[in-house]
Amino acid sequence: MSASQALRVVAIADADSFVKWSASMLGGVDGIRPHLLIVRTPLTASEQQQRTALAGTGMPEHAVTRLSFGETAGWLDGQRPDVVVLAGRGPFVRLMGRVIDRLARRPVVVAGLPGMAIPAQRGALDYRRHADLLVVHSHREQRAFAELGRRIGVEMPTALATLPFARPRSRMIAAERAKVVTGSLTERAGATLLAERSEPPTGTGPQRAVRTPATDIVFAAQALVPVGRDERAEIAATLVRAAEADPRRRVVVKLRSRPGESETHLERDPYLDLLPARRPQNLVVSYDSMGQALSTAAGLVTVSSTAAIEAVALGVPVIALDSFGVSKGLLNTVFVGSGLLGGRSEVVAGRFRHPHPDWLRDNYFHPAAESTWWQRVEKLVALRRAGALPARRIPAPRGGSMHVAWHRASVLGREDRTLRGAVALTLGIPATAALARLRSGRASAEGATWADPSTDFTLEPNPFHDSIRR
Repeated sequence: MSASQALRVVAIADADSFVKWSASMLGGVDGIRPHLLIVRTPLTASEQQQRTALAGTGMPEHAVTRLSFGETAGWLDGQRPDVVVLAGRGPFVRLMGRVIDRLARRPVVVAGLPGMAIPAQRGALDYRRHADLLVVHSHREQRAFAELGRRIGVEMPTALATLPFARPRSRMIAAERAKVVTGSLTERAGATLLAERSEPPTGTGPQRAVRTPATDIVFAAQALVPVGRDERAEIAATLVRAAEADPRRRVVVKLRSRPGESETHLERDPYLDLLPARRPQNLVVSYDSMGQALSTAAGLVTVSSTAAIEAVALGVPVIALDSFGVSKGLLNTVFVGSGLLGGRSEVVAGRFRHPHPDWLRDNYFHPAAESTWWQRVEKLVALRRAGALPARRIPAPRGGSMHVAWHRASVLGREDRTLRGAVALTLGIPATAALARLRSGRASAEGATWADPSTDFTLEPNPFHDSIRR
C-alpha cells in the first residue's frame, strides 16, 4: 500500500498511561499514517510526561498535536482520519465520542484500556459501548467482557491485541559485566537472568547498546491500590528495609508523575510523602519510563501494575504483593495461579519469581497470530467505506443539554469555561452522588460482585472515588 493509500489513524488521549498505550498500539502497526492528538483536561500529560510516555513507542514527536477540546472537531474534520482510537477514561471517551458523532466524515472508532483489565468493570464497558470495536489484551479479558456484556445487556464487538508492553524484547548486557548480587534473587531467577545476560547478540544488524548489570529492585507505584495510607506506609517501610538489607543494590521507586503533574488516577497518599526524609542512599526515586527502569532491574515489585507484564516480557522476575490480600478491590486477582504473588518479607530477601507457563497464554502472552485486532479494524474500514457499517451514535442523555454541559465540565475541569458548565456542575455534583449511591445499592442486591472472587467482572461502580476533577 502506498503512502497515499495508507490508512490515516488518529489516537485521541489525555492522561499519561493512555498516551503511552495508544502510541504503543499504533507503533506496532505497519503501513499506516499515525498521529496522536492530546486533548487538554485535568489529567493531561505534561510535556515531560509525554516524552517519557512516547519513549520506545515509535511515535515521533512531530506526529503529536496538543489541542483544547474546542479545537478538536475542526482539527478532525480537517484531518479526515479513517480510524480514531479513543484512549482515555470512560467519561473522556464518551465526550470525544459526541465530537465524532458530529463529524462530516465518520471514522471507525476503536476504544480500549491501557493495561490489565481484570476485573472487567461495568463502567469501562458502558462508557465505551458506542465504539465500533473494543480492544482487549488477553483471552481472559475477552471472556470477562463478553460475560459482563451479557449481564448488563451491552453487545460490544471485541478484538484481541497483544498488550504493547508485553511484546518480547531483549536486554543485552555484556557477559563479562554480568553478575547477580548474592541473596538478591532466588536461584531460579538468578540463573535465568545470568543466562539472558550471557547470551550473545544475534542478527546481522547493529548491535544493541551494552548496559550496566541488572541488579535493581524496581517498585512500580500505583495511585489506586492499596487505598489505605497505613498500607501504603507499610510498602514504603518495606522498600527502606530492602535497601538496608543489601546496600549493593538500588531500590528504585518508579513514579509516574512529578509533584505538580497529573496522572490517570488520583493519588491521595504519594510515596514521596511516606518515605522518610533520611533514607538509604541506595533507595532512589525515578521518573524515567518503565522500559528504562526495567533495563537495570533484577526484580520488579508491585501490587497490580501492568508493569508486571512488561517485566515478564523482558524476563525480569516479579513479586505481586499479596500482603494485603488478593481481591478485586486490589486489582490483583489476575495474578491468582501465576506464581508471582508474594509478601513483603520476600521483597526484602529478593526472592522474586517467574510466572507459571500455564498461566501465560490466557493472561497476556498468547501467540502473536491470535492478536487480530488490526485485521478487524481494516475490515470495519472497508465496511464503512461501502456504507455497510452503521454508526454507533451516542444517544441524547436524559436531562438534555444541561446533562451534556455537566458531562463536558466534569471531564474538562478548568478547560471548560462556559457558564452553563459551571451551573451544571453546581447542580449536578450532589445529584450524581445520590444517583451513584442508588446504583451501588441496586448492583449490590444483584450480587456484590466486587467482593465475589469467583468472577472476573463487576456490576457495581468501582470503589475508588477517583474523580477526574482535581
